[in-house]
Amino acid sequence: MQLPRYCTRTLEGHQGAVLVVRFNSDGNYCLTGGQDHTIRLWNPRRGNLVQTFRGHGYEVFDIAVETGNAHFASCGGDKDVFIWDVGATKVIRRLRGHNQKVNAVRYNEDCSLLISASFDQTVRIWDLRSKSFTPIQVLDDFKDSVSGLALTNREIIASCVDGCVRTYDIAAGQLRTDTLGTAITCVSVSHDGNCILCSCLDGTLRLIDRSNGTLLCQYKGHQNTRYKVESCLSPDDSHVVSGSEEGAIFMWSLVEGQVVRKLEGHRNVSCSLAFHPSTHEDAMLVSASVDGTVKVWNTQQATEQPIVAAPLAAAKEEETPFPETLPRADPSKLPFSVA
Repeated sequence: MQLPRYCTRTLEGHQGAVLVVRFNSDGNYCLTGGQDHTIRLWNPRRGNLVQTFRGHGYEVFDIAVETGNAHFASCGGDKDVFIWDVGATKVIRRLRGHNQKVNAVRYNEDCSLLISASFDQTVRIWDLRSKSFTPIQVLDDFKDSVSGLALTNREIIASCVDGCVRTYDIAAGQLRTDTLGTAITCVSVSHDGNCILCSCLDGTLRLIDRSNGTLLCQYKGHQNTRYKVESCLSPDDSHVVSGSEEGAIFMWSLVEGQVVRKLEGHRNVSCSLAFHPSTHEDAMLVSASVDGTVKVWNTQQATEQPIVAAPLAAAKEEETPFPETLPRADPSKLPFSVA
């Protein structure tokens, strides 16, 4: 697979730091959430804003999109998990139970369950088929803020600032704890299901064997000692990718652990990123930054100018022009700031 090298679009519209970016399930659109309390839907290929979702009263930390794209979930400083109807552009359900900000949210494979992780040191499991607003299970083995989530077909994997990755096999009622010894702010699983990738606040990414917790490789070169910075694996599991506090996107060879590419363009912390869900030869990457922008990276340079008109006749967007000067991000409101 070819890795992206060119910034082909810059998506501007958030008033302040952009804290999360996620593709929808077919990759035609991406969703972003920010410090301005809004969630925005974009067409990343054309570079235009399609819709803005308003309902959060605080910053948005994470977004998860349902497989059918009709709904998505979001979380943040509100302490609740929001379920949105895309067509109606409104919140249809709020899941209450966490007593501090919610850091991460994920759907299970068939989207019947929603899992949320919080600063309150718990993971909560919500049954979306039920009309109940209480979680069906609360996992409370954590000693600090639960920073990230990754799911397999039968396991919930949670990273924690206490330095541990906990893997729950819900069906078997088993818990395995892998201790890394330093605060972990992001966790993801390789596409083949064999490895777990962890972002740590000592400026190191660690790849561990999912079956037994053995450390397989470490990746260094980026800056990550103060903020939550996401990492992931390329769609073919050949490379590791991470944001960095100075704004660059770093790419390492999975096996050798050497930096093979560095994408520069953001002016501040590049805190969230996502690969296009397709697995064809050319990979598209989107990255979100505290500088208030989202960048779209491709293997080839753009051949056309960005389109500014909304592509959907039904889209009702009333956006003011993006200001030339971004408001300065408040570090105290960024996830896992130690400032």
